[in-house]
Order: sequence, then structure tokens, then C-alpha cells
Amino acid sequence: MILLLAYCAVLLSFVSGLLALLMNQRHALLALCQTCFKKFPGSRNQCRAFVFGNLDEQRFPVFLRQAVFVILGLSGLFAVLAGLSVLVSKDVITDQIGLGLPWLPWHVRFDGLSGFFFLIIGIAVGAVSLYGPGYVSGYQESRHPFAVLGLFTGLFVAGMLLVLLADDAFMFMIAWELMSVASYFLVAFQHENAANRRAAFLYLLMAEVGALAIILGFGVLASFADGFTFDALRESHLSATWASIAFGLALLGFGMKAGIVPVHVWLPEAHPVAPSHISALMSGVMLKVALYGLIRFSFDLLADIQWQWGVVLLILGTVSALGGILYAMVQANLKRLLAYSSVENIGIIFMVLGLAMIFMDNGHPQLAALGFLAALFHAFNHALFKNLLFLGAGILHHQTHELNIDMMGGLIKKMPQTSLLFLIGCMSISSLPLFNGFVSEWLAFQTALQADVLDNGVLRSLIPVAAAALALTAALAAACFVKVFGLIFLGQSRSQHSEKAREVADKTMLAGPMLLAALCFLIGIFPGLVINLINSVSEQLLGQTMPNDSALGWLWLAPVSAQQASYSPALVLIGALIAGCVSFWYLRRDPVLKTMRRAAPWDCGFGGLTPRMQYSSNAFSMPIRRIFAKVWLIDERIDKDMQGAMDQDVAAVHYHIDIQDHSWPLLYQPIGHGINTLAKQVGRIQTGNIRTYLGYSFVTLVLMLWVIS
Repeated sequence: MILLLAYCAVLLSFVSGLLALLMNQRHALLALCQTCFKKFPGSRNQCRAFVFGNLDEQRFPVFLRQAVFVILGLSGLFAVLAGLSVLVSKDVITDQIGLGLPWLPWHVRFDGLSGFFFLIIGIAVGAVSLYGPGYVSGYQESRHPFAVLGLFTGLFVAGMLLVLLADDAFMFMIAWELMSVASYFLVAFQHENAANRRAAFLYLLMAEVGALAIILGFGVLASFADGFTFDALRESHLSATWASIAFGLALLGFGMKAGIVPVHVWLPEAHPVAPSHISALMSGVMLKVALYGLIRFSFDLLADIQWQWGVVLLILGTVSALGGILYAMVQANLKRLLAYSSVENIGIIFMVLGLAMIFMDNGHPQLAALGFLAALFHAFNHALFKNLLFLGAGILHHQTHELNIDMMGGLIKKMPQTSLLFLIGCMSISSLPLFNGFVSEWLAFQTALQADVLDNGVLRSLIPVAAAALALTAALAAACFVKVFGLIFLGQSRSQHSEKAREVADKTMLAGPMLLAALCFLIGIFPGLVINLINSVSEQLLGQTMPNDSALGWLWLAPVSAQQASYSPALVLIGALIAGCVSFWYLRRDPVLKTMRRAAPWDCGFGGLTPRMQYSSNAFSMPIRRIFAKVWLIDERIDKDMQGAMDQDVAAVHYHIDIQDHSWPLLYQPIGHGINTLAKQVGRIQTGNIRTYLGYSFVTLVLMLWVIS
């Protein structure tokens, strides 16, 4: 029954994509319905009215869009039910599907780890299905056909779900490629823009390089095993060297898809150009599928964890977390900023996974379970608040036609509901108490603070440094999203589009973000709901769960012991409510303060505020930019337009700043130049002389005869 729910989720996602292809087939559907009514004359009049009423020229596109997203939403619902069912039951379900190679049918496995990521995908897809109909209605059908968008969205979701179900290397790679290729077409959806085509090509190139690394990693395991099924790969006995080679290949492949530094450059290029609900699925969900792949490969297939792997993950995660948020700080494009923020959060997850590996190999399984739980919990939380923020960015783009935060401002008065939802997302991603992001980062800190139990002095020195970097990352994240919310929603409007913006007319667009915002707050107050589910995953993979020896386990979190550290979000909420009520009563008891007075904002004696007096994105991040100047490649200049006699008077001042990623000149440009140079050298064999080509053929024939003989 549980596996049937998972199959239904996959099938419905396929059906939603195929249904979108009918967007331009209205006449064929009408003919089919007429044939059915002639063959079955007893059909009810209500059925006839429904069919022909919804297949007219005006209503059919709207009806079909809604039907596609309804079916996609059902896919998400079945995924949630399947994930919760297998997590609660703690079952491991296997099956075979008669597809694939004749001697290798597709093997399916649905366990706690798959179920947990099914839950993540299901929630995100459900929110997108509520949001999607209103958002895609803004596209012109002639330029951006919904048939393409709907088809590849369904295939994209189906590919992710199939990756989670795969129990052999062959099925895993087929599903992985389906996910990657479908998302390529979604990134290239608005292909009339050259920048979009470039971003899509870069994404596809890096996705295929990563897939090649994953295939090689599976190949290393298969060379020591008797088959390609995961059961056979688990039985492979690798030496420490070959196991490290396999882990390195898997880390490269899955890390490239997850967006770990330095193979992260496709994220800030692809996410801003994709439709917003696709950006939400890619950043909030697809990166987690890559995380699932690394966990499945390392903790399940390899099993014999080495602490050196954990050190690699810890260092890469620390660099990614700190570098990602620093690059996010200096971005003015909202979706590009959110993409770099995803690099930061993936870095945090990798850090804690690295700690779990270190503690596991050093004989501390309970601390390893704590790190594993913190990593999965942060992956779950990131899926919630990052989807919320990307959907919010889509609403802002839909209403203001802007993604540059310097061209917004003052939207809290014009879009109060959107501003509240976006504020919840900002507080969650900034890890403020009472929201879900705080709990998972607090657990990450608790994991890092246990470094004193290790005997290795190098590790005892390295882990506190990583913890300090994590603290700095959290502080910078809070500053970054103070900038985001302040520049977008506070102050005055900076453009005509922002001035004319209004709350979105189609309220269903707000339903998805409302669901995610509610979950961010609910999980922040009752984190035990998710922690209990993750404990079942940890028990299956590691044989350990997070300890919680407090008397009131549902009220307190005691990740190590109640004597060392504990946290009660419910009591913090009660305290905040009491403090708020007391403060409100204290202020209202003064008869002078009972009536609220409204006045114009203080203009510092300048005679009226204007939008030009407000901080810009660059001005807000300038102190951080000065401190960490070496992190970026900065080209900053001020141009002056002069006038008057001998150009002595300044007519206008123009400020320009260009910030680039160090990864391009250090890694990708040398590779590109090397490939071009090699291509030119290879091109020399094309002389255009027929005698030369005959010589090539003769030499090849002689070599082949020599090899065969």
C-alpha cells in the first residue's frame, strides 16, 4: 500500500506533464468527446455542459492550466502520504519493474531515507501547485507555450521521485538524467534571451560532467561487486584507497548538482532566469535530491565511513557557507541573491554531515546521529523557507516587473500580505528563534561543540574554527536578509512599477506561500514533529538516534543531555507573548499614548524625503565589502560628467561596480582556454587533402590489424 502511494505520486507527475501537451489540441478533444457522446447516448446533460463549456476558445487554456496543477498537486499529496507512511512504519519495501535492460529490470527500494525526501518534494510540489496557475497566466502563450512548461515540470518532478525510488545504478542514472534534462528545458524556457540560453547551457554542461562522475563512482563499486543493484554494491569490499576514490567521484558529481563551492557557478546563473516556481523547485528540492544521492552513496552503499571524508566535507561546507552568504550580500538581483544563499545553506548541511562522519569513525555513534539529524533537519527547513522566498520573489516580479531590489521599496503598504509572508521567510532563513531555521542551526552548533570528546588534536582544533565560521555565517545571513526586506518593503518606492504595485489579484498565488510560512512557524515551535521522523532514518542507516533524556521530551530539546544544553521553543513563545502583552498594557495605560499619532517621517531638516536619499543595495553592503574585499573580484569606479568653461563643473556623477566570482578566472576560464587550445591542435589534422585522409585510413587499418592479430 505504501509503495502504491509512491507509484501514484510518480504516475500523476507524468500525467500532469502529458496533460499539458493538450494545450493546443482543443479541437481534437472536442471531436473525441463528440464521438463518446454518440457512442454512449445516455450521458448526462451535466457532463455535456461541463465538457463543452470548458473547451471553448476562452476557457480551455485556463481550465487546462488548472487541471495540470491540480494533478501536480495530487502528486505532491501522494508523495507526502507515502513519505509519512514509510517513516512512521519504519518499513523497507522493495519491488521490481519490468523496464530497463533485459537482464537488469529496474529495482525499487522505499525506506526511511527515501520517504523523508519524498516528504520534502511533496510539500514543495503541493505549494507550487497552488501558486502555479496564477503565476503562469502572466506568460504569453505565443512566446512561452504552457505545453512546454507543463510537460517538463511534470517530467522534472517525476525524475526526482524516481531517483529516490531507485535501487540499482542503472535506474538511478536514468532517473537522474530525466531530472537534469527536464530542468535544462525549464531553465531555457525563456530562450529568446541570450543570457538565458548561456545559463541553460552552463547548467546542462555541469550536470552532465557531474553525471559522468557519478557513473564512474558506481563503476568503482560495481567492479568489486556482483551486479549493479544496490544490494550487490553494498556487499562490495573495497580497500581504503578505492573507497576514497569512489567517495571522491560521488562528492564531485553530487556536489556539483548540490552547488558546493567551487562547482557552484551554475546556481546564480540558472536560478534567476528560470520561472520562479521552477527556481523554487530547483533550489528548494533538486539540491536536496543531490544531497540524498551523496548520503545514499556514502552512508548506505560504502558504509565503512572514514573520518578523512568528514574533514573534506567539513572544509568544503565551511568555505561554501561563508563564501555563499558573502556573495549573496553584494547581489542586487533578488533571485541571484537567493541562489547564492542556497550555496550557503548547502554548505551548512555539508559541514554537519562531515561532523557526523568524523564522530562515526572515531567511535561516537550518538554524536554522529546528532550531526546526521541536524543535516537532514536543515535540509527540510531549507526546502520550506527557500521555496517560500522564491515564490515570494515570483509574486514581486509578477506585480512590479522587477527583480532588482534597488528598484523596489515601500511595498509593505501596497502588498501587506506578501510582505508578511516574505518576512516570515526572511526570519526563518536568518535562524531567528521561534522559526524552523533556528532549531536546525542550533543543533548544528551543538554537534560542533562536542569536539572535545575526540582524541585527535587536529580535529579538536579544526572543528571550533568551523563552528566560528558557522556563527559568522549566521550573523551575515541575518544582515543580508535585513537588507533584502528593508530595501524591498520599507522606505519609499524607487520606480514607477514599484509605485503602482498592488497585492496580487489571484489569491491562490498566496496559498502556496501561506502553507510554507505556516510550516516554518509550526516546525519552529514543535520541531519534535520532524525530529521523530528523522530519528527513524538515522536508526535505519546508522543504528543510532538522537538522545533526549529530558523529562518532558515533547517540550524540550536536549540533543546531548539536559545538563549540557536544552531549548524549549514553546516556552520561548509563551515568554515572548507575555512580554508583548505586558509591554502593550504598559504603553496603553498612559492616557497620552492611547491614541496613536501619525506624522510625516523626520527629514533631518532637508525639506522632504526622496527615494534618492535611501540606502541602495551597494551602500548597505559596503562595510562588509570593505572588510572582506579579497573575497570578490571588484571593479569599482566613479565617472563624472563635466561641463562649463574648461570642464570645471560637475554635471552628473555615475557610480559603477562590477563584482565577479573568483571561481571563474581561477578554475573555469583556464579549463575553457585549455579545451580551445586542444581543439585547435586537433583541428590541424583536417588539412583538406585527400591523400592525407587516405593515409589516416591506411595507418588506422594497419593498427587495427596489428591489434586484432
